[in-house]
Amino acid sequence: METGIPEPADPPVMPDAPAALLRALFDAALAAVTAEGCVPAALPAPPKGRTIVVGAGKAAAAMARAVDAHWSGPLEGLVITRDGHGADAGRIAVVEASHPVPDARGQRAAARILELLEGLDADDLVLCLISGGGSSLLAVPGGALTLEDKQAVNKALLRSGAAIDEMNAVRKHLSGIKGGRLAVAAHPAQVVTLVISDVPGDDPSIIASGPTVPDPTTAADARAILTRYGIEAGERVTAHLAGPAAETPATDHPVFGRARLQMIATPLDALGAAAETARAAGLDVLVLGDRIEGEAREVGRAMAGIALSCKDKGVPLCPPAVILSGGETTVTVRGNGRGGRNVEFLLGLAIALDGAAGISAIACDTDGIDGSEDNAGAIVLPDTLARARAKGLDPRRFLAENNAYGFFAALGDLVMTGPTLTNVNDFRAIIIQ
Repeated sequence: METGIPEPADPPVMPDAPAALLRALFDAALAAVTAEGCVPAALPAPPKGRTIVVGAGKAAAAMARAVDAHWSGPLEGLVITRDGHGADAGRIAVVEASHPVPDARGQRAAARILELLEGLDADDLVLCLISGGGSSLLAVPGGALTLEDKQAVNKALLRSGAAIDEMNAVRKHLSGIKGGRLAVAAHPAQVVTLVISDVPGDDPSIIASGPTVPDPTTAADARAILTRYGIEAGERVTAHLAGPAAETPATDHPVFGRARLQMIATPLDALGAAAETARAAGLDVLVLGDRIEGEAREVGRAMAGIALSCKDKGVPLCPPAVILSGGETTVTVRGNGRGGRNVEFLLGLAIALDGAAGISAIACDTDGIDGSEDNAGAIVLPDTLARARAKGLDPRRFLAENNAYGFFAALGDLVMTGPTLTNVNDFRAIIIQ
């Protein structure tokens, strides 16, 4: 009988092979956090005066492209993104620069951003587009510091095992634009910041080192972090951090009364989309959240323990199931190999699983670049260690040398996406069948 009510759509057909299903989960996570899907609905009303678009991060070019496509009034501006992450943003200039260590291109572009903000009045709007990676790209040294000073500190922090909030606390106090200083430069214009978050907890003062928001940290905090990790910062950095120029504007600074911020995409959005896809495939889902931090290989070992408990005991959930998590682990570099935190996590996981049947995993950086390599991450399957040993590869030696990239490359198990033009930090999924 014809009822006029549409028939329900058939459920999506999900791939049965673990590798294909893992990749489908990652693709669903990425699709939920694209700039094209998130920016248009968040755009503010046009101002009486000028609209200046500025920003930085791995998603900055894609965000600028979305603004240009959906903004009917006049606008101008400049955003900075990582090499290879550029896009045509029409009326908004896009500059590519180095990440994670800043370079002269980022320094010049960030100085141009400050020039664009000169002479604005209360009728003008500064639309600031911020995403992960912006901290290295907004490379204006503070005080008498040089770019070389900032590069040296960045390199030392990246090798130290410091967490992202610790690294950015130091970066803010060495900067002439981060830690709320961009908002100071834009005053008295209205500042609206749209943010794609890449940090655990979505703290806007940490994302790209918070260029338009108050900074809760102090120069003393930055000095303590350098001491904690045994980083010798050099005479100019030490002198700068001891002086008033290192301090950032706090919450009670009047510029923040003209500033507002909207989080338009987060790691939890990505995990939620992956969870929906997993349930459609008939999997029970455990989302551990987006705040998983720690040494990558040790987090991998801990996750292996949870997966094995599911497989053997049905705790905390029964197979078929998937464990999803996000966050940002760290790698303390001791060897001379290649690899980012996601592949190091996976190699630690694989060693701890020791070929356990029915357990597979993926870990990828949602920006498409794991560390400074050309892969997003990799996949672990039940036969990963067996295939490695058949090739004469010792997984523990590769881990000791921080060469997880070389390990998974030899097996053909790297995940290659190229730059995704978004960034909500790491995505991890472990399927238990």
